[in-house]
Amino acid sequence: MPEQNKPFVITDRRKFTLEGEPRPDADPSPEREVREEHKAPEPAATAPQPTPVPAPEASASEESDSQLPPPPTAEETDQAKRAYDMTADRLDTAIRSANPGADHPPAMSFDQLVQSVYLTAIMQLGGTTREGQQPQVDIIAARQSIDMLGILQEKTKGNLTPAETQLLESALFELRLAFLEITQAIARSAAAKAGAAPGQPPRPTGPSIVR
Repeated sequence: MPEQNKPFVITDRRKFTLEGEPRPDADPSPEREVREEHKAPEPAATAPQPTPVPAPEASASEESDSQLPPPPTAEETDQAKRAYDMTADRLDTAIRSANPGADHPPAMSFDQLVQSVYLTAIMQLGGTTREGQQPQVDIIAARQSIDMLGILQEKTKGNLTPAETQLLESALFELRLAFLEITQAIARSAAAKAGAAPGQPPRPTGPSIVR
């Protein structure tokens, strides 16, 4: 018989009647178990993580120290010093050969260091200006030179001879007084310029500031 002429059979697989009674002609095969879909396992409860304590902010000195390159080794320091001393000796020999009778340059000392910074500050305050000329003052650089001696005094405290201590204290005392005198003269000069009559050029009454 052709497939299109085959009878259509309906099989009733219900196990109970409408009244709830078991059907005698029900299929005795057991019901297929309906499997539940696999659910994703719930994440296990984790212990609460402690709140991280912020690290203390580094001070400016610690930050600057962290940015410094690693220090040289003892061997590198010793090699650099030996090479420097040999080069300095050859330079002294060349200078004496070119200038017969010239004295050997004196070795650098703490006194020479203080005197060098002292003279630099005096020049920056206009102390070496020739007579009749208006002093040229670099007040910012002068203050830095004076502060340099102040740092030197602080860092060498307890490690100087009485003569070195007296030299450093005297240099700082004189420079600080000169700094006050110059700043007051600059203030008077600025006040005189501000009070000058319109159209009349102010007369120089004090040192001029380089910067």
